Formats: sequence, C-alpha cells, structure tokens
Amino acid sequence: MNIKKLFIHEKGLKGDKKVDKPIYLFNLFLLTILVSVTFYLMFKNVSYSFNWDSVYEYRQKFIDGFFITIIISFFALILSFIIGLFFAYAQNSKLLILRYFSKFYIEIIRGTPLLVQILIFFYVFANNLGLDNRYVVGVVILALFAGAYVCEIIRGAIESVDFEQYETALSLGMTNYQMYRYVVFPQAFKRMLPALTGQFASIIKDSSLLSIISISEFTMNAQEVNAYTYSTLESYIPLALGYLILTYPISYYTNKLEAHIKK
Repeated sequence: MNIKKLFIHEKGLKGDKKVDKPIYLFNLFLLTILVSVTFYLMFKNVSYSFNWDSVYEYRQKFIDGFFITIIISFFALILSFIIGLFFAYAQNSKLLILRYFSKFYIEIIRGTPLLVQILIFFYVFANNLGLDNRYVVGVVILALFAGAYVCEIIRGAIESVDFEQYETALSLGMTNYQMYRYVVFPQAFKRMLPALTGQFASIIKDSSLLSIISISEFTMNAQEVNAYTYSTLESYIPLALGYLILTYPISYYTNKLEAHIKK
C-alpha cells in the first residue's frame, strides 16, 4: 500500500463517521429490543410485586424535586466554572500566597469525600457565617467541590497548547490578554470540552448528596416517597430515569458543539 492509499485509508477510519439514517435507525431499533428484553428477563425473575399506583399519588414530589435539582445544578455549574477559571489563573499567579492557596484548595477538595465537605461546610462554616438558606449553601458547596476539578481541567488544557503558539502571539505584538483571548483559549477550549462535559454531568448527580442537609431535591423526595409507600423500586426507577434525562442533553449538545468547533 503506497503513501497515498494509506492516507486515504486512515482518513476513512478517522474522518467522517456519518452513518446512513436507515442503518442508524435499524441498529437503534435492534439495540432497544436487546436492552428491553434483557431488563424484562432480569425483572421477571425478581420476586417483587410492583405497586405503581401508590407512588403515582406522590408524583408532584418527583416533579418538584426534579426542578429543584435543575435549579441547584444550573447555578452550581456556572459558579464552578467561575471558580475553576479563577484558581486556574491563581496557580500561575506571581503572588506566592495566592498560588499556594490555590494548590491547598485543590488538594483539600479533591482529597476528601463530598459527603464530608457538605457536612463541614454546612454545620461549621455556613453556621458561623450566618447562612441559613440551605439551597444557597448547597449551590456553593457543589460549586466549590466541582470548581477544583474544573480548575485542573482548564489548567491542563491551557498547558497542552504548544509553547510556539505563545511565542508567535508575542512576536506579533499581542498583549497577554489578546494572546489568551485569541490564540491560547480557543485551542484549549476544544481540548477541555469533553472533560468539562463529564464534570458538569457529575454536578447533577452529586447534587443527590445534598439530601443529607435536608434539601428537598430529586433524591430526597424519592426517599420520602419510598418511606411513605414502602415501594423501593417504584421510587428509585423514576429517579434514575430523571437523572438520565438531565445528564443526556449535556452530553448530546456538547458533542454537537465539539463537532461544530472542529469544522
């Protein structure tokens, strides 16, 4: 195989992976059937009597918890990105105390469980600061936790940009702001996007732990319905489907954005 054929072969493997719509729908249909049959056979062998009527009476609890989770996750997502940007900058700051503080923050947050952080922040820091609103405190706790991971994602993406790009920008007379705005960050953004997607989806799922400080989000409301009805699977299956509904669009639209950026 000569170089030209090898190039065409590699391009065919790594390039456009679009599949014809009929083939896509047929494979999707087969996959749906396979998954449905698997779940049916698994649940069929479980000696459990489903009682959806009792859970349906508390449907408003699920709806309220679902929207509370959306609100908490939305504000935590925005705040975590701001925190991540700040500490990514702080790690390379000329102020030594700011640089050490950012490293201390990242190591503490990433090295301890979120459950412990929620309890300490709520019952110690928030209590001493006079913050009584559990929902605001919950958003801040989630954002601080996710911000440490977002910071490392941003820092790693920026540092992955070739040094020659910095030299070229400086040789063109760009300021530091212009260099990062027009040269470094657009390239780093493409590289951090997949990791940010996973982290933002994790924020939604991690919000379930806020139930330990009595925030009436999706998980806590499902637990309450289970306590009222003693219908465990009927309470937690909608919970799983709800989180899937929340996280899938993030992955889907991020892939769309990633494909658009690569054009």
